[in-house]
Amino acid sequence: MIKMQFATRLQPLKSNVFADMDTAKSIALAAGRELIDLSLGSSDLPTENHIIEAIAQSLHDPSTHGYLLFRGTQDFRKAAAQWYEQKFGIPVDPETEVLPLIGSQEGTAHLPLAVLNPGDFALLLDPGYPSHAGGVYLASGQIYPMPIKPENNFLPVFSDIPPTVLAKSRLMVLSYPHNPTSAIAPLSFFQEAVAFCQQHNIVLVHDFPYVDLVFTEETQNRSTERSRSPKSLVPSILQADPEKSVSIEFFTLSKSYNMGGFRIGYAIGNPQLIQALKQIKATVDFNQYIGILNGAIAALTGPQKGVKLAVDTFRQRRDTFIKALHRIGWNVPTPQATMYIWAKLPPQWSHNSIEFCTELVKKTGVAASPGVGFGEFGEGYIRFALVQKPEILETAVERISQFLY
Repeated sequence: MIKMQFATRLQPLKSNVFADMDTAKSIALAAGRELIDLSLGSSDLPTENHIIEAIAQSLHDPSTHGYLLFRGTQDFRKAAAQWYEQKFGIPVDPETEVLPLIGSQEGTAHLPLAVLNPGDFALLLDPGYPSHAGGVYLASGQIYPMPIKPENNFLPVFSDIPPTVLAKSRLMVLSYPHNPTSAIAPLSFFQEAVAFCQQHNIVLVHDFPYVDLVFTEETQNRSTERSRSPKSLVPSILQADPEKSVSIEFFTLSKSYNMGGFRIGYAIGNPQLIQALKQIKATVDFNQYIGILNGAIAALTGPQKGVKLAVDTFRQRRDTFIKALHRIGWNVPTPQATMYIWAKLPPQWSHNSIEFCTELVKKTGVAASPGVGFGEFGEGYIRFALVQKPEILETAVERISQFLY
């Protein structure tokens, strides 16, 4: 058999601790363990009926069955621009400043191809979402990890970036509310980031999937908040860069509207960056089935009760899980956002999050994500995804207690 020769850009993509977790989960299932999977951030909540109905109606229309080019996405782009303007109060041109995406991950994976030349640096959060690094590797770029630590509220310190790295840096990727740490960032931080990137001629990306999954006292009255637009509980990067001078922001309907499997998101931002990403996209694919876009339009323009329900559901799960962890002596901070718990490991496991997670699932059936899978500075932590009902989360903590003690 001929030995295949593959591109060197695949080498950094081979290491994947989540594949190790899949193996550990398989071993647990083979041993008869009942699996409680808290490792994947895929919402278990259903998509709202009015969204499903919009997609269903499209299926019976033969005119929706062909290829969908950019021109055919106009209604969706208008809906996305309107949604953004109502939420953040910044005008958006749907023709030049909005681009449909197959989830926000498409944006973070493909934009480096439009921005980086081989050897250029991308400044990424560490820990951070793994696909942010994958896109840089595909573009033959280099990664400079910006450590985010609890003593800095999980925000990077831009002054720590070496001048030699800055000289070759072309891209910075931020994401708040943050996966995996659940940290949020104030507008003042985004203003600092915009000024820094303007000074150093760096493209600034903000991955924004958890725009709605924020738990503050205000969410108790969220049903009335929608009527007082523009209003958001967390800032958009474009509020710090309203002229869209260096910034682009990626949104998804996966979290707010429980549409992860439908693969629909969009970019809003600098027209030149939108055009560059559009060129990459035109080479790689067309667009989603227009029925999916019709469902997304229904989501963005229709009743928002489902968003409030999702926020309330994950808040309840957060509270249940945190209280249960505290009862067993694991004092984890209460997150303000996302669907995750970022838990510092007990001292005996502080340097081996992979072993902790693989042993935990093998012995108890409870699956979590090892912190090191999100970057070097994630070591010593694990991430729990709150994708189970409260009573199952309680059971998970009981099993964790048996494992620890």
